[in-house]
Amino acid sequence: MAVHSKHPASAPPEPPVREKTGHIMLRGWCILVLFMSLSGTAWVNALGELTTTVITIAGGVLSAVLWMVLRPPVQWRRLPWFVVAYVAWATLSLAWSAWPATTALTLLLLWITTLQALFIGSVLTWRELVRASASALKWVMALSFLFELWVWVFVRAPILPGFVVDKADDPIEYWSRNNLFEWDKRIQGIMGNANLLAPVALLAIIVFSIRLASGAPRRTFLWIWIGLSAFLFVRAGSATAYLTAAAVVVVLVTVLLMRRATKPGERTKYYVGYVVVGLGGLVALWLLRDTIFTSLGRSADLTGRERIWEAVLARAAERPWTGWGFATPWVPSDPAFDGWIIDHGQTVMQAHNMWVDVAMQLGIIGVVLLALLYLAFVWRAWFFAIDRPRWDLRADRPYSPLTLLPTLVGAILLVQGLAESSPLLLWGWLFLVMLGSKIKQSPHVGVGPAEQTVAIERGDAVERDRRAVREPGTPASSGGAAADDLPAGRGA
Repeated sequence: MAVHSKHPASAPPEPPVREKTGHIMLRGWCILVLFMSLSGTAWVNALGELTTTVITIAGGVLSAVLWMVLRPPVQWRRLPWFVVAYVAWATLSLAWSAWPATTALTLLLLWITTLQALFIGSVLTWRELVRASASALKWVMALSFLFELWVWVFVRAPILPGFVVDKADDPIEYWSRNNLFEWDKRIQGIMGNANLLAPVALLAIIVFSIRLASGAPRRTFLWIWIGLSAFLFVRAGSATAYLTAAAVVVVLVTVLLMRRATKPGERTKYYVGYVVVGLGGLVALWLLRDTIFTSLGRSADLTGRERIWEAVLARAAERPWTGWGFATPWVPSDPAFDGWIIDHGQTVMQAHNMWVDVAMQLGIIGVVLLALLYLAFVWRAWFFAIDRPRWDLRADRPYSPLTLLPTLVGAILLVQGLAESSPLLLWGWLFLVMLGSKIKQSPHVGVGPAEQTVAIERGDAVERDRRAVREPGTPASSGGAAADDLPAGRGA
């Protein structure tokens, strides 16, 4: 029987080299770690605090062991030193903390999250990092929808954490309120909180869109994932998330305009316009806050947040420089927080503003360290996005859509941090540290010791073939699609 082949006569007789099993398993572990941080309180709601704590600690230990075994290349001079300084100051606060038990417990979470962020950034390339983030976000989006659908179809009533069907004293206690197809009400996903679901859904839209722009395979499915994420984002109904989305759009448009600049000084007008729009938006938001928040179904004081801020700032003023001790999040069982600020009958676990929260916990010194950390991250992320990749005399390399991720994540965290303390922990802190350290270690997509070592170890024959046909001296993966965006058997 004749065998017909679509391959050209010059095609190699052997199949392309696939990824090594060890590297596939490593990326799978990174996806699980990202999923744990993105899903956040879902683990506590489903498994309880003790089980979640054990899983979190075990995950941190496993990543530490893998890091020591793999020994990925790290440029020690290019570590995120502001992150190190902030974590060190938070650790020192244990010496004067007014709530030492809470400080010790939350410091453990901070250390583990920081470790996981540095670990993922060091063992994955930029393309793998975005791909792993997309995979983790798919799980969060899919499980959030399926969870709400399961409650709607089978339970047909609101449920409490632990899958308990019972009546709560206040709806805020419910894990799911059984609102999936009640279009005038909010849904909460697996996190059990609409204000946590909305920013993650926004992040999912960004990551899936970047994958789409990068030429990833199965584009139809990516559009479906974007549609599902948009559905969850809208149904979460978070006023803060809507304002965050507007800020993300402004940043994205500005970056794309900056990329079009071809002459020296041409970006100046875009910077001026960016500042005018940004400051004008903030002034309009403040002057029209009654109208804006009322139209979004919220009160002008951000649903009681001003009352919380006043109480937290009053406590912060008693220890202005060093603060009362690290506590992110507040542990409601601690006598210092139990019953201190009550909202809907529940003890509040955060200040609903990361700057106010840090001012109380770590004082002015902590606020300055956090501000320097964000300033360094935003600065590097901005130029990572708008500058054309260049490390030699060639100045016409194409931009990569992947470089948009850090600056858009920065926009989410900064705006979200004005009304929530969530950027200080879980996925907010993990992405801040992970992307910030990755930019310092590998300032170009596909270029740098960490990027090249991982590509070689996984046996990426496709990328080597592409490198061979490029002009001499041009490193691989300078822009556009790469092996990570190809189906299995053709790279990643």
